[in-house]
Amino acid sequence: MNLGETLKNLWNTSGFANAGWQQAILIVLALFFLFLAIKKRFEPLLLVGIAFGMLLTNLPVSGVFNPEFWNDPSGVEYVKVLQQGGLLDILYIGIKTGVYPCLIFVGVGAMTDFGPLIANPKSLILGAAAQGGIYLVFILAVMLGFNGGQAASISIIAGADGPTAIWLTKTLAPELLAPIAVAAYSYMALIPLLQPPFMRMLTNQKERLIIMEPAREVSKKEKVIFPIMVTIVTVLILPAVAPLLGCLMFGNLLKETGVTDRLSDTAQNALMNIVTLFLGISVGATAMAETFLTLSTLKIIALGLLGFILATICGLLSGKLLSVLSKGKINPLIGAAGVSAVPMAARVVNKEGLRYNPGNYLLMHAMGPNVAGVIGSAVAAGFLMAIFG
Repeated sequence: MNLGETLKNLWNTSGFANAGWQQAILIVLALFFLFLAIKKRFEPLLLVGIAFGMLLTNLPVSGVFNPEFWNDPSGVEYVKVLQQGGLLDILYIGIKTGVYPCLIFVGVGAMTDFGPLIANPKSLILGAAAQGGIYLVFILAVMLGFNGGQAASISIIAGADGPTAIWLTKTLAPELLAPIAVAAYSYMALIPLLQPPFMRMLTNQKERLIIMEPAREVSKKEKVIFPIMVTIVTVLILPAVAPLLGCLMFGNLLKETGVTDRLSDTAQNALMNIVTLFLGISVGATAMAETFLTLSTLKIIALGLLGFILATICGLLSGKLLSVLSKGKINPLIGAAGVSAVPMAARVVNKEGLRYNPGNYLLMHAMGPNVAGVIGSAVAAGFLMAIFG
């Protein structure tokens, strides 16, 4: 055995010999995201997985993820992926087929209480208005040169709904999955920093001090009927949204029936945790240097931030309008909860209300537009899927 030749071969096949500056940048970025998730607690349940997946896939010649399996114009050969793919290629099947986002929505539905929305149907207006950010960003993305499918995928970032963004992007613009997913979850984590300045800018002190009357109590019968009827009506109007909205309402039905507690508990905990784990690391794997370090990524990050701001503004303006129409019975701050980051956006609204009046608890009032935003972003995604899918 030639020791020198062996050492030379070992070096040539190592990651050090095959590393480039692009991989180095992505590795540093992955470490930065890990810092944000661990130290700053920015959406850690997903950001840790995304960041570590990004780290793994950018360690040269690791072979954990092979984009050539997924970028074949003739289509994906899943048998080949299972036989020859790396670990993250196999896990990525759940994203490519749309299974992970839908399963997460089962868990989200099982954790969601639609009672505030049922008690105050006006919340639907606030949740729908906040989705205006999606359509405004779609127009801007087209103007910046993205095609219809790409623009649609980018626009969903404005809804502050990570699973929905992934579900839509994996079909319409899979090449943009990594930057869109990173942007969507990053801005969701930054809600407590991004929303309050606009809440203060667009409302006056008199409006922020409005105390809303307690909502009526919603019966169990109403809560059971709601997910069934929403599924029937929405899917009949917009069939493309069936996988996503159907899973959301199925999870909620498990919670509200009172006879499927074990299944509801599994959806909220075990299932949610397992799928979140696979989803995060699989999404991170798509953030490879060759596709991530582009001008398009910078545009997506900027459009995502703008979209989130526009969605917040649309929600607040609709809240102000309802406040005027109701003669001061609705606090316009709850309009900011129309984005679908549940329950974070509602908590931010509640905190802002308490800032000006320690006795003004807006949480349950804000949960109405918040859960309406979940439905609204899913419907918007289904609409865009029907057009560009």
